Amino acid sequence: MMRTATIEDSAVKTAADKVVILDRDGTIVVDRGYLDDPAGLEFEAAAPEGLRWLHRRGYRLIVISNQSGVGRGYFTDDRLTAMNARLRSMVEGAGARLEGIYCCPHAPDAACECRKPGQALMLRAASELGFDPRAAYVVGDKDSDIEFGRRAGARTILIDPRAGPAQSAHRADAVVPNLLAAARTVIAGPQ
Repeated sequence: MMRTATIEDSAVKTAADKVVILDRDGTIVVDRGYLDDPAGLEFEAAAPEGLRWLHRRGYRLIVISNQSGVGRGYFTDDRLTAMNARLRSMVEGAGARLEGIYCCPHAPDAACECRKPGQALMLRAASELGFDPRAAYVVGDKDSDIEFGRRAGARTILIDPRAGPAQSAHRADAVVPNLLAAARTVIAGPQ
């Protein structure tokens, strides 16, 4: 039997394509180096509002983060798992939800495919969560985050309260001071 597409079908497809990939440290939470204590996680200024804005407007939020502290021996996989659980709890307390957290635990010299700007974690997340990376936004505070997004064909937003677009080596689509400004940029759509 042939099935006719409905308005609900197109709404589901649209929701599936509303994806924001976020870096963790320096984007959602304060970058404290190789932090291994979940109690030390603290939101960046305006991050809770930015997460809430995106979530309430139907965006799926996914974290992809390099966490080389594991590979360097500074903390264990178990501590990283505890950090991720605390991050989920913080985000939920802010009125949003993370659909997935993907971390590369390897040291930079491991030459793995999952360390950003490599694409292994993007491809895994896209496969597991069902989205097209080319329709996503990537938000982060480092040039490696921007290169990661560009390699995936995503739109990119650099968080840097001091820099202008010319200061990003990989030319982000937008440069903003915090996650709330990034959320407003995402919601405004391509310029």
